[in-house]
Parts: sequence; structure tokens; C-alpha cells
Amino acid sequence: MYLAAVPYNSFYFEWEIALEEWIQAVFPATLIEILQNLSLFGEELLLIVVMGFLYWGYNKEIGKFVGVNMLVVGVLNPMIKNVFIRRRPYFESEKIDLLRLIDTDADKYDIVAQGYSFPSGHSSSSATVYGSVARSFKKRIFTILAILLPLCVGISRIVVGAHYPTDVLCGWALGIFVIFFVPWLQQKIHNDTVFYLVLLIATLPGIFYCSSSDYFSGYGMLLGYCLADPFERRFVNFENTKSIPRCILRVIGGGAIYFALNTLLKLPFSADFLNSATPAAFAVRTIRYAIVVFVVIALYPALFRRDKKDK
Repeated sequence: MYLAAVPYNSFYFEWEIALEEWIQAVFPATLIEILQNLSLFGEELLLIVVMGFLYWGYNKEIGKFVGVNMLVVGVLNPMIKNVFIRRRPYFESEKIDLLRLIDTDADKYDIVAQGYSFPSGHSSSSATVYGSVARSFKKRIFTILAILLPLCVGISRIVVGAHYPTDVLCGWALGIFVIFFVPWLQQKIHNDTVFYLVLLIATLPGIFYCSSSDYFSGYGMLLGYCLADPFERRFVNFENTKSIPRCILRVIGGGAIYFALNTLLKLPFSADFLNSATPAAFAVRTIRYAIVVFVVIALYPALFRRDKKDK
């Protein structure tokens, strides 16, 4: 019933299907379990932890650099996906199973919830986040991690049947593009307000053609951030801390607020409505994510005790 609701394309190289069938048929279950867990390095929770540790704790400016790159790729990726509307590999072969759901609350054949295949969002996000960290710190260890972690994530996405190898390669390319283009654009524009307006306007066309929910989540998060950053700078202007325990507490608190508020804002609506591919449901999703990001970026830091000794 899901396939008739939204458009899709089927295109791939034969070797891609053969490779994924071979992996899932030949690899031992233990190895597959290990490899599929590598997807964690490209998933929302860990990326929020990385950005949160930097923004709330260690260095606010580096956190912003990582965060805005992460949010931009989080919108561009589904915009591209909804142009190519490529079905995931497990649609094309009964020998391929989706071993790790993108949306655990939805059917695996619900394209709206699970999203399209090209390019890989996990691969682009991991390349962007870890690449941004490496560009910020300019140390060899971070450069090595910026190569290894996205590599692990990409391999994992192929193993679990969620992506073709070409999805992963193009996901990496998109992530690398963002970490160089977005900072360049910001330097050219100079004015942060104008920069944020450019980002929001440039990514707004997705509302007219995107049929998967990941675009609306991403646009809502970008909108929330673009409103939150100037608000925080003017009215909050919190201080970072070099205390690791305090960094950890701030991350735990921010993560708890993020997920609790996201859940709370769902309560007025039925699950059927939230999972529907209607303009109203997409609007609610966009607003929900905008509110959540605004709260954790602009309002939550007001709770931090200012302590200059930590600087």
C-alpha cells in the first residue's frame, strides 16, 4: 500500500545487488551484527552528542561550525534524494533484507518514513560532522577519525541493506562538499543574519517536491538553529567550560531535553497523522523540530552557571 502512495525509481548496477546479496548470505551473523552497529557513528544520537559536547561544553564557536554544517547537509541530502527518488536495495531483491530500520516506528516498505536511497544520509552526515571536527582542530588523530568513521558508517549501510555502494560514495562526496562550501559561503556573506536567510531560502524549495519526512525534519532543525543562534548571542551568551564532568552533564541535560521535548510535542497528534504524508503532518514535523532545536540551542544554555574559572 505504501508503494502506490509516492513516486520512486529503480536504478542500480547489477554488481551492487549481487554484492549485497553475497554479503548477507555469506557473512556470519556475528560479523553482520558488528558491522551493522557501525551505523551508530552516523546516527542522530551520536552526532548530537558530538555537536553538543562542543557547543554546550568545550568550544561554542567550533560547535556552531560543526552544527551548521551538519544541519545544512541534513537538508540537502533529502532534497537530492527526492530528486532521484531511488528505492533502497531491499526493494529490488528478496535476498536482501533491511537489517536496521531508518524509522523504527514505521513499516520497512513505507518509503515516506524510511526515505529514499540516494545519497546515503548516514554517510553524508558522518563525513560532514567528523570532517568539520578535523578541520576545526587540525590534529592528525581527528583527521584519521574523519576518514575511518565515515568509512565504517558507509560499509555498515551497505551491509544492512539500506544503501547501494553508489549511495555511500555520493553521500561522502556531499559531506565533503558541505564542509568546504558552507564556511566559504559564510565568509563571503559576512553578515550572519543574511547568511542564515540565504540558507533557509536556498533549501526552502524542498517543500514543493519532497515527499519523505526526513526533509521536513531537517528543514525544521535548520530553521530552529537559524533563529536560535542570534537569540543566544544577544540574550544568553553562555560561557563554555573546560571541566569534562560539566561538559558531560550539559550534554546529558541537552540530550534529555531534545528527546523529551520531541516526544512531548507529538502527544497532541495521533500516530496515524504523524506518519501520514500530508502537508499538515509535514508542517507539524517542521515546526516540532524547529521548536526543539531552538530550545536546546538558545534557551537551555541559560541554565548554565557562569563560571569564569572554567574558561
